[in-house]
Amino acid sequence: MSFQELQELAAEIRSYLLAHVSQTGGHLASNLGVVELTIAIHNVFDTERDRLVFDVGHQSYVHKILTGRMDRFSSLRTYGGLAGFPKPSESVHDAFTAGHASSAVSAALGIARARTLSHEDYHVIAVVGDGAMTGGLFYEGMNDAGASHEPLIVILNDNGMSISKNVGGISRHLSRVRLKPGYFGLKKLYRRLTRKLPGGRALYRFTHQIKDRLRQSLIGTTIFEEMGFLYLGPVDGHDIAKLSYLLARAKEENCPVLLHVITTKGKGYQPAEETPSEYHGVGRFDPRSGLGCPSTDNFSSVFGQCLTGLAAEDPHICAITAGMRSGTGLDAFALDYPSRFFDVGIAEGHAVSMAAGLAKQGMVPVFAVYSTFLQRGYDMILQDVALQQLHVVLCVDRAGLVGADGETHHGVFDVAYLRQVPGMTVFAPANYRELELMLREAVLETEGPVAVRYPRGREGAYRSAPEKDCIRTGGDLTMVTYGTTVNAVLEAADRLAEQGVEAAVFKLRKLKPLDTGELFASVRETGRLLVAEEVNQPGSICEALSEALAEAGIPAQVCACNLGDRYTTHGATDILEREAGLDAAGILRSAMEEWKLESE
Repeated sequence: MSFQELQELAAEIRSYLLAHVSQTGGHLASNLGVVELTIAIHNVFDTERDRLVFDVGHQSYVHKILTGRMDRFSSLRTYGGLAGFPKPSESVHDAFTAGHASSAVSAALGIARARTLSHEDYHVIAVVGDGAMTGGLFYEGMNDAGASHEPLIVILNDNGMSISKNVGGISRHLSRVRLKPGYFGLKKLYRRLTRKLPGGRALYRFTHQIKDRLRQSLIGTTIFEEMGFLYLGPVDGHDIAKLSYLLARAKEENCPVLLHVITTKGKGYQPAEETPSEYHGVGRFDPRSGLGCPSTDNFSSVFGQCLTGLAAEDPHICAITAGMRSGTGLDAFALDYPSRFFDVGIAEGHAVSMAAGLAKQGMVPVFAVYSTFLQRGYDMILQDVALQQLHVVLCVDRAGLVGADGETHHGVFDVAYLRQVPGMTVFAPANYRELELMLREAVLETEGPVAVRYPRGREGAYRSAPEKDCIRTGGDLTMVTYGTTVNAVLEAADRLAEQGVEAAVFKLRKLKPLDTGELFASVRETGRLLVAEEVNQPGSICEALSEALAEAGIPAQVCACNLGDRYTTHGATDILEREAGLDAAGILRSAMEEWKLESE
């Protein structure tokens, strides 16, 4: 195809994206911004053989469309449909699973080194957004890749972050010169000629050093060149011809190359260009007006409102986010208390350690973070917070199943990793009122490290906020749960009652420390314990209670209703809960089958 035809293809894909993502939801602005870049990559490379690694993977929709998945695109992020992120099991064109930021360069370097060790011949390309540059892992990968001299192409998609300061007309001129075809041709010709001369290699090295020193004295070097990369750019990320040319040149280099690409996030759709953050992750919306469904309260917004209110009471309270201000409900806090609000970018480990420093000096830091991303700060929780028993409050958003984002984003491991931290207190609110009460207790009344975990979305029918864990009595079966799963458990208990089985229901307020006194008294009476929780089995509350029952010498038959020991796929949460047996029907079925209650 000609470059004119490729530009026309870009316009068609952009329209296709807008039409479909407005119906399926997903990451819109980032994909609109990389249409031309993705086309150029596929114009130069063969991703069936060459390895294309995305960072995060928010921007992989165009890649999916270009690699034979257009006919399935309407199934994006639905159960059994296309994943919202690169997924090797889905296509040979997806080289590596993505979902978290800053890891692409490290993974790509590993692939490149495997290629060399295996004596194979293919290209390795990593596509990295500028947001990844706030993560330390990016620099670890870049530092090693530059020192390795391994042929590797890193494409930096810069849609807003300043990378390096280019000074004056000389800088602009040299950038233009380096983008001209004649520059690379002349460079290669000079290298070949000098190598044929006696002492030519030494001459080439000498003149190359003179050139570098002259350039450095005039405009300096980029951080990437200091790391050992050949730096190309910046280049217009919406010019397929220029992108294709530079990618072809990078392809020929036998060294690490960084191509700096300037793009516009939300390109081609005015609402997304004007407010790209609002169109980063979207639900269904009207593409003509840009309007989606009316916003409603959810756990994140209630958290933000409550914390803002607490900050009015206590000037020591600070709020921290890792690039997710709106997602975690902190917009109002940031506006009302800008000096006490810190957005550290995609750097969760740094956020935790900084919070530890704030706490050490008497502040009350509250770090609002998605469960899946808090995993990145686990070492810092152990070493910097808990070891010193500092009062840092971790507000763990998106706990449990998150739905369409799938395996990389489900918050199903936090219970296990937080409960093993010495001195940690873990709250689990089941509704908005409990979130408000527990957040106040966590921030103002609890010492040491604290976590408050709550799900994505809205509260269910259960709206009470009891002071005790027992919320229903019964002598045939003991059921225990926490969080919004209480809604399914109570419904299952009602259905059991219709069949003559009376179940006691316990809703845990705290997951650590566990208050087992009244709960174990019930288990002694019933001899049966069903534990329902939206987490993986290893490290679950079910395991903790089973161990505690054994230590207490209480005989009991234990039935576990959880997600097992596996990764859960993407799809609507109600479908995922039903498939895992965590809806009311599934919990009822587990109880009936475990103890054959229908025969009694």
